[in-house]
Amino acid sequence: MGSKNSRNQDHHHRDSYGCRVSSNPSSSPNVASYADGRRKLQSKYSRFDDDYNSLEQVTKALSQAGLESSNLIVGIDFTKSNEWTGARSFHGESLHHLGDSMNPYEQAISIIGRTLPAFDEDNLIPCFGFGDATTHDQKVFSFYPDDQVCNGFEEVLSRYREIVPRVNLAGPTSFAPIIKTAIEIANSSGGQYHVLLIIADGHVSSFSSEVTRSEETVNGRLSPQEQNTINAIVNASNYPLSIVLVGVGDGPWDMMHKFNDNIPSRAFDNFQFVNFTEIMSKHIPMSKKEAKFALEALMEIPSQYKATIDLQLLGCRKGAPGRNALPPPLRSGSVHSYPTSSRSRSNVAHVPSTDHSSRSRRCPSC
Repeated sequence: MGSKNSRNQDHHHRDSYGCRVSSNPSSSPNVASYADGRRKLQSKYSRFDDDYNSLEQVTKALSQAGLESSNLIVGIDFTKSNEWTGARSFHGESLHHLGDSMNPYEQAISIIGRTLPAFDEDNLIPCFGFGDATTHDQKVFSFYPDDQVCNGFEEVLSRYREIVPRVNLAGPTSFAPIIKTAIEIANSSGGQYHVLLIIADGHVSSFSSEVTRSEETVNGRLSPQEQNTINAIVNASNYPLSIVLVGVGDGPWDMMHKFNDNIPSRAFDNFQFVNFTEIMSKHIPMSKKEAKFALEALMEIPSQYKATIDLQLLGCRKGAPGRNALPPPLRSGSVHSYPTSSRSRSNVAHVPSTDHSSRSRRCPSC
């Protein structure tokens, strides 16, 4: 583990963050052996198979790995492509359309809240949006202006509904900012294990007539947003962080599968893609859809958690650069101050903060 003392005191010491480093990396055979062992571990964990058939099997595997709970982080995609990627799956409406029935994002948040809360340690969930006109492909915004986190998924859903009318969809799409934010949260927690849930329509930008900062992908080369996302996923594998991307809308999902299976040079396979639309379109009872979704979302977590133990990533703070989240976007039009008490929809009930103080509900990295 990252917090254990090394027996080789003449060759290893702890840096200011408590991580194991070498005092003489070029001459120590012990260091060479350690590095070789780490390379073998990284090769072992370079890709995981989806080898569970039921949620009960995954839960048992998590328990056997020593993971009774984790910490969840949620990121929501507010890019322009959400306006047209519901042509087939959401009756031509924007995927963020608020109406009498739940949109795909509301559905995903609701089902996640029913199936995954047992794996969150304190039920306090940092939530962020990205890809809107205030963040583009550079930053994220917090769901609350004071960096307050959400108390459970009921509040995540309620707060999402409040924010949507204020957001101007934009882009280009990059998952790098939300992944970097999650890295900082995991790091500032002292190396506790975290799971980042990204709900998105799957388009990592290489084109958009409405977004002037994106670029065409030519000659098979990756767009800057695609490359930045890959770099962020690779960097995240050096931290106790798993990434689960929940795909809503029509797709296409080609790039998501590439992220899932074909990213080289990671310390461990830390990315899982779940096609939410495909699962929800199956002609089976809703309870089975929800169970299948939870299974696919959690399927690789036992192996990923074990990898963070074997690679000594748990309990290790590495000094990742801080990333301050922006406040939620202001309401469109003439409103120039953030409304603190109004509700965007009359049927959204206020979710109390229970007995958590506002201090305890602050995002640790913001």
